[in-house]
Amino acid sequence: MRALPGRYRPIAPDLGAGPWEAELDRLEALAPAGVVIAGYSMGGRLALALAVRRPERVRRLVLVSAGPGLARAEERAERRAADAALADRIERIGLEAFAREWAAQPLFADQPVAVAALAHEDRVRRSAAGHAAQLRGLGTGVMPPLWERLGELAMPVALVVGERDAKFRAIAARMAERLPNARVIVVGGAGHAVPLEQPEAVAAAIDAPSGTRDR
Repeated sequence: MRALPGRYRPIAPDLGAGPWEAELDRLEALAPAGVVIAGYSMGGRLALALAVRRPERVRRLVLVSAGPGLARAEERAERRAADAALADRIERIGLEAFAREWAAQPLFADQPVAVAALAHEDRVRRSAAGHAAQLRGLGTGVMPPLWERLGELAMPVALVVGERDAKFRAIAARMAERLPNARVIVVGGAGHAVPLEQPEAVAAAIDAPSGTRDR
């Protein structure tokens, strides 16, 4: 937010604990016409869902390390079960232990020390119960997939991914094939947590004038 030009009036709501429809309603109430919506990871899924629901309000969409969900019902069922089990575990082991385990995932394994510290600080702002509720109400297995709706989005869409994040680079490439007006922005040297590792690159993507295809 600090890296954005002064002509923007940033609104950065904390996500609640779901259910996802309620979170989407809350975000819709905050979004005026002509808004630029940016979302990271889980927030990116909600930003995409809001753009699909109210495309006439969205001037530009910026999705950072985010995707349209799991396409197959079997995948979603498996993810819901895994997230429910993880939510139960968080409530058993407590916040600090969960934060350490979450940071140990391969997705975050190569984070610089300073970035890992910022990410840990952010995770421990929420209670163990809050994290568990988000997994149950806003997990990837709960939200409906939006792959088949991407072609409806005429607004410019920037798909921002870290160079080291192979999983989401592949997802972004697939999304760009379906979106009418998209570009993939690969941020050099960054992993999954692009907003923490390269905040200026995310601000530049938000401020971009168009969605022409480039890298």
